[in-house]
Amino acid sequence: MSCDIEQGWPDLSAPTLRPTCETLQLWLQIVGKLRVTTTPWVNHSWHVVFQVSARGFATPLLPHSMGSLDFEFDFLAQVMVIRVVEGETRTIALAPMSTASFYGKVMTALGELKRPITIDTTPNETATAEPFPQDDAPRLYDLEAALALWRAMVRIEAVLQRFRTGFIGKCSPIHLFWGGFDLAVTRFSGRRAPLHPGGIPHLSDAVTREAYSHEVSSAGFWPGGTGVEGPSFYAYAYPTPAGFADAEISPPQARFSKKLGEFLLPYAAVRSAEDPEAALMSFLETTYAAAADLGGWDRSALECEEGRPGICRVVS
Repeated sequence: MSCDIEQGWPDLSAPTLRPTCETLQLWLQIVGKLRVTTTPWVNHSWHVVFQVSARGFATPLLPHSMGSLDFEFDFLAQVMVIRVVEGETRTIALAPMSTASFYGKVMTALGELKRPITIDTTPNETATAEPFPQDDAPRLYDLEAALALWRAMVRIEAVLQRFRTGFIGKCSPIHLFWGGFDLAVTRFSGRRAPLHPGGIPHLSDAVTREAYSHEVSSAGFWPGGTGVEGPSFYAYAYPTPAGFADAEISPPQARFSKKLGEFLLPYAAVRSAEDPEAALMSFLETTYAAAADLGGWDRSALECEEGRPGICRVVS
């Protein structure tokens, strides 16, 4: 299978996208929890994430006593590949199947590669808490919908990377969280935040409180769900400064969701814009500016010019 990613921002309106994302979220969680088990904890759970790759969603190397390994959901070949440093690989076809079936295939492959790993089998931040080995419900997986989702994230990741370069303070990498299934970038003011109240379904309060230990302005892309119609870009601040919900945000299709406590911008509005990259960048910049100004961030100390290829920043 081939895919021309230069043909524009893909259409994500297919009715099969949402159930395909629900399936992928659970499959990604199985691999993500392998990272939780094997990788030393890094602040804000940055150690458990995926990156958008040239073929799909990939992990960095996972350490293991028998030798490191990595995983990649390859949407061009429609397989999940496991690679070990000795050169041996195993592949699992991406096709409609239950979560239990996918889990079993992953564990069997790890055993064959002499990399057995035990994980917490309860999913996080999902509507269901059915353990992976017991979740025998049929799961839809539309390969064209998955391919379109990845192609969209390739486009989005490039804009998030540009946005990230305009901040010289602490800033996260661009990464895909498998809990909420969102592609995110987070800027930090440098100040401690009030203790987070927790309460996120099927997620330890300890994890949430460590993730939000410091003030943040966060933004990204989410395929949708939890009552939100369709794929959307989002932006929020923690703690939420007074007046944030009433801030003037662009493009004009952006709206504040009281239910979620964050701004949402439909993916379709960006895709249909005359300049989608500029529309998304405007959303990222105006939501950040609202969070930083209303939150009293020291913007002059935290911001810098957008980075340019091959040109080092000048330090005076």
